[in-house]
Amino acid sequence: LKLPPSFNVDRSAMHKSSAMVLLLAALAAAPLVNAAHLSQSSAANPIRKVVTMLQAMQTKVTEEGKKADELFEKYTCYCKSSGGNLAASIESAETKIAELSSSIESDSEKKAKLEGDLSSHQEDRDAANKAMAEATAVREKEKAAFDKALGESKTNLVAMRKAIEALEKGMAGSFLQSPAAGFLQRFVTSSHRLLETDRQAVLSFLSGQQAEGYAPASGEITGILKQMEDEMFADQKDMIATEDAAVKAYEGLIAAKKKEVAALSKSIEEKSMRVADLGVKLAEMKNDHEDTVEGHEDDKQFLADLKKNCASKSGVHEEEKKMRAQEIVALADTIKILNDDDALELFKKTLPSSSASFVQMQASTSALRAQAAAMLAQARAQLSPGQGRQRVDFISLALRGRKVGFEKIITLIDELVATLKKEQTDDDHKKEY
Repeated sequence: LKLPPSFNVDRSAMHKSSAMVLLLAALAAAPLVNAAHLSQSSAANPIRKVVTMLQAMQTKVTEEGKKADELFEKYTCYCKSSGGNLAASIESAETKIAELSSSIESDSEKKAKLEGDLSSHQEDRDAANKAMAEATAVREKEKAAFDKALGESKTNLVAMRKAIEALEKGMAGSFLQSPAAGFLQRFVTSSHRLLETDRQAVLSFLSGQQAEGYAPASGEITGILKQMEDEMFADQKDMIATEDAAVKAYEGLIAAKKKEVAALSKSIEEKSMRVADLGVKLAEMKNDHEDTVEGHEDDKQFLADLKKNCASKSGVHEEEKKMRAQEIVALADTIKILNDDDALELFKKTLPSSSASFVQMQASTSALRAQAAAMLAQARAQLSPGQGRQRVDFISLALRGRKVGFEKIITLIDELVATLKKEQTDDDHKKEY
């Protein structure tokens, strides 16, 4: 439906030129036809032939006008439907672009927040793991110190009990010879709970300065040792209780931190997947946004071109209608003039009668040659080099010659007319295409 405007303008010019050439060639041929057939009284009226040819041209131009109107109507329909579709597509693209832009902004904010949460969770998990490692190290040190202190406490307590038992049995001398006496002596020396008098009494006993056997001071020393035993046992219980509390606190801390690490790890995994999904979604939306913007710009440009071409086509069509109307009026006026009785009388006067002498016949023939040559020169001026100007030149050359009869000239004119009609038909096919 869409025809190049330049093609339509050139077609109109060619159509007008072809019509003028046909008219001039026919008028040029008419006198020659009369001159060639004066002896035949029954020959057809040459003016009637020209009128018939012009009427056919008038009908042809009218039919072409109808076809052109039909094509223009279809083209106008195409402009309206295509323009409406493009406008709807542009509106839809604008809505989609706005929605995509909003979604991209919203999802970008969500992704940034999730990435911030992920960083925070990873830091918290690292801190929890570090706290567990530090707590474990402290617990190991505390356990080692506890084991050492408990071992010493137990050793000292055993030595204390042996000393008390030896004193009660009157066997202090044998106890003082045992390794337990050395442990007990070191404990008493380092103990901060004993009074100095008690410390000196016990150390004096342990150093063997008292006589063997039961002595009056042994009861006092036994009491001191039993008191020290009770205190040592209480300290040992407190030590064990403290260790148990430390172990319980450590285990509670480790359990809490493990639970925290597990929760953080689960949150990190979930949010990592959400970040990945949002990344893919954002990439797809950005690609879609870019494609939509590009298509939107293309549609806007195509719509602008369509409006411009449709407006241009409308102007071209109106110009064609105007030129075609002028052609029809010109053809109608020409037919009217040729059909007029005065024109027929004038035409008859210009031709020699059947009783004309040879001289008159020769003079009339020369005049007809001149008239035909003038008409052909006018026709030649209407043609471009590719529209049959060489044929017109050849016909003019034949007219100027003396040995070529009118029959051959008429044949040449008929061939020229046939060629112009064929070119006109080819132009019609191009227009329909």
